[in-house]
Order: sequence, then C-alpha cells, then structure tokens
Amino acid sequence: MPLEGVLGLIDLLQTVRLRDRQVFACGNGGSAAMASHLASELGTEPLAEGSRRFRVYSLTDNVAWISAIANDTDYSQVFVEQLKNLAREGDLLIAFSCSGNSQNVIKAVHWAKQSGLTTVGITGQPGGLLAECADLVVAVPSSFTPQIQEGHMQIQHLVSYYFAETDFHL
Repeated sequence: MPLEGVLGLIDLLQTVRLRDRQVFACGNGGSAAMASHLASELGTEPLAEGSRRFRVYSLTDNVAWISAIANDTDYSQVFVEQLKNLAREGDLLIAFSCSGNSQNVIKAVHWAKQSGLTTVGITGQPGGLLAECADLVVAVPSSFTPQIQEGHMQIQHLVSYYFAETDFHL
C-alpha cells in the first residue's frame, strides 16, 4: 500500500477538519461506491462527545441531481455542476478512479484546482490523467481493477481507523 500517500491524505483531512472546511468525494461505478463509503466513514468519525466532525459529502449520492445535470448538459459535468453550488476555496476534493481517466472525475479535479480546492486522486497504476492533475496522488500498485478497488477500500479503512483511534477534541 502507498503509505506515504495515505499519511498525506490523513494530514490533508486533519487540516480541512481543523479549518472547518468541506470534504467532497466522487467517482464512477465501483469508485462511486468508494466515494459514498468514504463519506459515510468520515461522517461518523469521531463519535466522542466534544469532537469536531468532518463536513463531508459524496457527489455520487444524489441521483436526481446527477440525472438532471447529465440530461441538461452531459455526464462529464455531473460532479463539476454540484461543486459549483457546494464547494468553496479551501475545501478538499477526493476523486476515485481505478484507471485515472474518467472524464467527469478529471473535469471535477480541474475545476476544483481552479477554484482553490485541494485535490486528492486515489487511483491505480499508472494513474492516468488523475495522477497528472491531482495535488496528492494515492496510487494502489496494480493495474487490475479488482485489486485496485480492494486497495481503495483498505486506504479508506486506514484513514477512518486513524481518526477513530485518535482523540481529537477541539
């Protein structure tokens, strides 16, 4: 597993939470499920009384909004158009893509960077366009989609376990 990248992701999440900024996640197919899973993991951490919670939202979860955007514009805009409504400078976008070449994910990362968000690409090897444009890349060392997806789940659990085990009161 790419430990250095996981530690970098933890540091970014810690910073975003300290600054009370928003975390967004996106992806397609299995990666959409990863985005939802990450939001649910971070959204329930920490549970200790008095701890600051993550402000986290998965851009993959509002089917009505996604289908309206896809119908009115095109599918490549489904994450960008949501970010235009929700994101602010200083927020964090975490983008999942096994190949690193999903156009709606790449467009979201480009928009986010231009709008002052920090971006994380969680991908496989070699990482595609996502590895070229994200601020931080966490790449599972495989090009086989099932192994990449298993790695993405491990990354999420390492991150959520860290926050579950760390006493973080503000």
